Amino acid sequence: MWLALSTLVFIHFCALITPGPDFFVVTQTAISRSRTQAMCVVFGITVAVLLWAFFALVGLNIIFEKFVWLKQIMMILGGIYLCWLGFQMLKSAFSKQKVNQSPNEAVNIELPQSYIRFFVKGLLTNLSNPKAVIYFGSVFSMFLANPQLDHLHAVMWVIIGIETLLWFSFVVFVFSLPSFKTAYQNAAKWIDGVSGGIFTAFGAYLIANK
Repeated sequence: MWLALSTLVFIHFCALITPGPDFFVVTQTAISRSRTQAMCVVFGITVAVLLWAFFALVGLNIIFEKFVWLKQIMMILGGIYLCWLGFQMLKSAFSKQKVNQSPNEAVNIELPQSYIRFFVKGLLTNLSNPKAVIYFGSVFSMFLANPQLDHLHAVMWVIIGIETLLWFSFVVFVFSLPSFKTAYQNAAKWIDGVSGGIFTAFGAYLIANK
């Protein structure tokens, strides 16, 4: 039992530290916004992970096996959202470039956004993340098939949520340090441009290979 739970913790940690949409959106928010706003993104991602884990508990893999078209639709919708998010980052990058080139002609005034908007951003980023679909629809489901863990499904659900929250909270703490923020100010358009390009390419790939 303890070996199975330890294996779950390790595999989920490996899934968390693998760079993907969640990691990029958290780091980009942490270095360009406040730590509180970045934590709102983390809370959104954590809630989404708990939703995926719940779906897995009620038979997500079985649903995908019976309704293949449902998984394809989720991939397409996820790709569209990631493309939109990437477009927003690219637009921000070009906007910063324009301001830097013509400081007397343009003023970049960015109004503060509500915390709920950052929460929704994290929530939708994870829900549209194909890695989450594959992970909870296959890898995580293997642990649910282990008879030794039948009475620990609620514990597994809590472990997944806490581990996700702790990891991304650590990421926020590191990337919101003054040194990272200074580096971002010096290369904001490049960071937003690269992140936007990755999100757009990732979304386009999902749509093309649904």
